[in-house]
Amino acid sequence: MPKITLTQALVDNLTCSATKSKEDYFDTKTTGLLVQVLNSGRKTFYIRYQNERKKTVQKKLVSASFIKLAEARELAIKYLAQIAMGEDPFSAKADLKKVPTVYDFITNSYLPFVKTYKRSWETDVSLIKNHIMPNFGKMYMDEVSKRDVIQFISRHAVTHKPGSVNRVVIMLRYIFNLSIRWETPGITKNPTADIPLLEENNKKERFLTAEEARALVEQLKNSDNKMLQYIIPMLILTGARKNEVLKAKWEDFNFEQRVWRIPVSKSGKARHVPISDGVQYLLEGVPRHEDCGYVFANPKTLLPYVSIFGSWNTARKAVGLADVRIHDLRHSFASFLVNSGRSIYEVQRILGHTQIKTTQRYAHLSQDSLLAAANEISKAVPILMSMPNRVVDVPLIQVA
Repeated sequence: MPKITLTQALVDNLTCSATKSKEDYFDTKTTGLLVQVLNSGRKTFYIRYQNERKKTVQKKLVSASFIKLAEARELAIKYLAQIAMGEDPFSAKADLKKVPTVYDFITNSYLPFVKTYKRSWETDVSLIKNHIMPNFGKMYMDEVSKRDVIQFISRHAVTHKPGSVNRVVIMLRYIFNLSIRWETPGITKNPTADIPLLEENNKKERFLTAEEARALVEQLKNSDNKMLQYIIPMLILTGARKNEVLKAKWEDFNFEQRVWRIPVSKSGKARHVPISDGVQYLLEGVPRHEDCGYVFANPKTLLPYVSIFGSWNTARKAVGLADVRIHDLRHSFASFLVNSGRSIYEVQRILGHTQIKTTQRYAHLSQDSLLAAANEISKAVPILMSMPNRVVDVPLIQVA
């Protein structure tokens, strides 16, 4: 580690010994400044100092190809003064190096986390692969701005439905919220904050009427799938999801307490559904198989059905309900309850929703219920008794 008084001419002509890969030359004029010469001939200015823990630290200033010796001395004096005052002029640069790209954060942090609790994480992978990575993957997390997100929404809305765009924005929002919660270096704000979701006018709201439900249940008796006559009514009577019914086990039903425990719901937690009189009557008629714990098992395999779409599709078309999806039976369950006078909070509890807003989407009031509700104002405020009830009762006014 030779110490010499550096000059610009000397710096320009310094070389590294052929037997070494690099050599450091310390400036005697500016303490802590050195120029490092590689065997390749490349030269770089560094400063060496002791940090607060008395540990010797060497930090790169800049390539000697970019600045002259005089400028390097000024920069070294400035940085060393900051260090003496307890500041770290290199911390910002070091923090920048720690900021992950969107790809790195999702791959190394987000996906490993959601896989531990989210049953639908494969849907996340699809959205990430097809939408987030192509648009944001190469960007560093702290580079993604609100403007970038808005521009993405504008581009995507041209070729995708509002609901599809919203799902991507919601996932981005969650990803950045997690990065902030986990104190990821460089991430202090969420670029999706205060950006409203697109208005979704394409949501299908299909609810069975009582007559349609009866016709459908009657038709199920003719299905080649003999278990369908139990599966579909169970969906209508409980509002449960398809997979919750298909994978239901006898051990989950407590007929004394009248409760069906669904061990793992969509949220990843167990939930409880009341066993109504109708459900109990239905289950009493379900054929049981020896050594089979599943309630609605495929008689041929004694395992849950992988798919019931074929038999379901045949049955719904036979009664003119081709537009009714299996998930609409859950909608209809909520609709039947609300129209029977049950509160939205009761429906929320049975359906297992964590947010009342989700339940409100399912709750549909028939026109008869709405009309009956509107007529209540006439009873509460009897103003009609004080009004003329015939045109002839209204005195005529002479107009000049």
